[in-house]
Amino acid sequence: MLSPSTRTPLEHLVELVLNGSDRAYDVTLQEQAQLVKRYDASDTRVVILGGGTGLSTVVGGNSAHPDWRERPFLGLKEEFRVLDVVVCTTDDGGSTGRLVEQLPMIGIGDLRKSCLSSVRAPALCRRYGVDDTGAHQIAAWLQYVFNYRFDTRSADLSILTDPTRAAPAPLRAACPPELATHLATLGRRVAPGGAGPHIDPAGHCLGNLLLTAAVFETSGASDRYASLDELRRGVDVVARAVGSAPGRLHAATATPGQLKFRYANGVEVYGQRKAALARRGFPVETVVAEFVDDPTVSEDLCHAIRQADLIVYAPGSVFSSIIPVLQLDPIVAAIRDNRRALKILGANFWIQQGETDLSLHRMGRGFRVSELIEAYDRNVPGGASGLFHVVLCANLEHIPGNILRNYALEGKRPIYLDRSRVEQMGLQPVEATLYSRAQVGSREVVHHDPGNFALALRALLYARRFPGTIGGPSLEPSRWMQPPRHMRTLRASPRSCTRVLCAQRRDLERCLAQKAFEPESLHQTMLELAWQNRDITPRHLDYFSSVRCVRHSAWQRGTEWDSVLGYYNPSDRCIEVHEQLLDQTDALRENLLVALGESLLGNYIDSRRWVRGPPTTCGCRCYEIRLRPPEERRCLLTDEQLRSYLRLARMTPDPHEPLVHRISLNADEGFLPSGLLFGLLYAWYLDSSYSPMMEYEMSLLRWPTASLMPHHAQEQARRQTLVRFFCEDIFGHPPCPPAPSED
Repeated sequence: MLSPSTRTPLEHLVELVLNGSDRAYDVTLQEQAQLVKRYDASDTRVVILGGGTGLSTVVGGNSAHPDWRERPFLGLKEEFRVLDVVVCTTDDGGSTGRLVEQLPMIGIGDLRKSCLSSVRAPALCRRYGVDDTGAHQIAAWLQYVFNYRFDTRSADLSILTDPTRAAPAPLRAACPPELATHLATLGRRVAPGGAGPHIDPAGHCLGNLLLTAAVFETSGASDRYASLDELRRGVDVVARAVGSAPGRLHAATATPGQLKFRYANGVEVYGQRKAALARRGFPVETVVAEFVDDPTVSEDLCHAIRQADLIVYAPGSVFSSIIPVLQLDPIVAAIRDNRRALKILGANFWIQQGETDLSLHRMGRGFRVSELIEAYDRNVPGGASGLFHVVLCANLEHIPGNILRNYALEGKRPIYLDRSRVEQMGLQPVEATLYSRAQVGSREVVHHDPGNFALALRALLYARRFPGTIGGPSLEPSRWMQPPRHMRTLRASPRSCTRVLCAQRRDLERCLAQKAFEPESLHQTMLELAWQNRDITPRHLDYFSSVRCVRHSAWQRGTEWDSVLGYYNPSDRCIEVHEQLLDQTDALRENLLVALGESLLGNYIDSRRWVRGPPTTCGCRCYEIRLRPPEERRCLLTDEQLRSYLRLARMTPDPHEPLVHRISLNADEGFLPSGLLFGLLYAWYLDSSYSPMMEYEMSLLRWPTASLMPHHAQEQARRQTLVRFFCEDIFGHPPCPPAPSED
């Protein structure tokens, strides 16, 4: 954050345009600010990319917020007549996540948000013959309908077949009959008895269901995902109906996919929602979008990008909303091919838990703006070169300290602009008041204001159109440097995964249907646990036959080494959990994961025993296991993999009896048997919050190797190899490629 005296003339100009000031600015600069306010940029061809709330907010306001219906027509859609909106499609949370569980489709929720935020008054007036007041009323009605969420237990089907009922009674009359009929037709399609696909609306967002119905209506089939043309037609059907410009709202790709996050400790796991909820304790290193086929991208979209005068990356989730879009080769190639456009990265105000809350450089602290840029450079094929050249950041100087403190109590800290580092990267930082001071004062909230964001873009376009009028750096592309080569350390490219998510869900359901559960409620718990942790494959469910709850009086598992209340019994292939877990949801899930991990080793042990050392060893003892011969094992691991794991578990093979492995322990030394250690590591890898004891053990990975004593450095290397073993051998992720040479 800069003081007023050290800002660039360009930043002074933007600030004057947004808010004015009592300070004595140069008269010329004040005159330029007035010219900016009169500058007509409406014919500028704009492409904006992103997802989630950040994209929809700057396009036309956060349509999920109650205040939106009072001012629905603002933001970029009002500033620029030609606005193409590119939406990420790999979301898997909430209503969207439930849809991709059931149907072969992309994540559609962010399309719904952007569609509603793109509603324009002139389009509503033309289509339905209303005046501006009528357009406002229709927009308010649409807000209720598109954001209506059905109850998770008793969904009212009449609202699905008659969406007008989602809005308050006084607003229902504002809905034109043609619009009401059209949306009711879509709702009836997915309701019981309709043409399908049939969707239980419980817990769903009504707007998602209407958009899904439109897409599958154009495709005519629900057993495959919609083609690019079918998706385009379905989205345009809804866009026309609600007053959004058809052909301007683009799914980044029509091909379903999901995100895989890699953390700095080597763990790789699937799922955007999971990444947002998990607290890994390690920063995200890379994210990769994996698709069921080669992802298809609209040529119309690529043409719009190549012809754009302004390309904007919306503020939002860097790893889950924008980078996945830039991993689509046609899109990133079109951006780089366009050497005329002003390319602007909208930096986030706040860190985001699970994504930018931890820095690769400063473990335990959130991102700075330069690290956002580095994240693009690590994750986009070809690096950050040619993607953006201006970084639009929040000026937080007018935010009272008590508001910053309140955000900090919620785990939100600002993403500060480290200006010198950003400039060293060859990029132009611009810090401005992009939020509403009125909202800061009245509601003590700090969000991007769509009007301010649009005005800031207009000011930058003006400065680019009339270079040299305000002094300071030029925004001409010829002046832009490229990010330094030494930033580029990793590369990620979209890869194909094998199944659409709904097919994976059905595989899990079929596999678990063959198991016995006592009580039956454990069946649904295990299914949801496997679905939420999609690195669990159906093959991982092959090694147990049943799950049962055991009463306390019958619980026989010892607690000498641990307090785990779930385990795998290889004699009858049963996962057993203590009865007290039935009332403890998180503890039940944790113990089920541990036991499921143990089950992957199956019946690998033939016998085990403790061997006391001779008296001269001062109480030293040895734990010994004898493996079953490979042909008698029922185990996920090959013989070679099993022996590798046992070595990593500090068990040494007998030089004369290859099936015997031992570990020597001091008298009071703690110990985790190899099977329990495997289960704990399995649970920790999938979600570290479910295995707190292993989270403590693996915290050694956070320390720089150079700062460790030799013994601890060896332990760190062993634990890092354990992580790699689980990543590659248990969960099947390919080895991470080495960093490219700088030669």
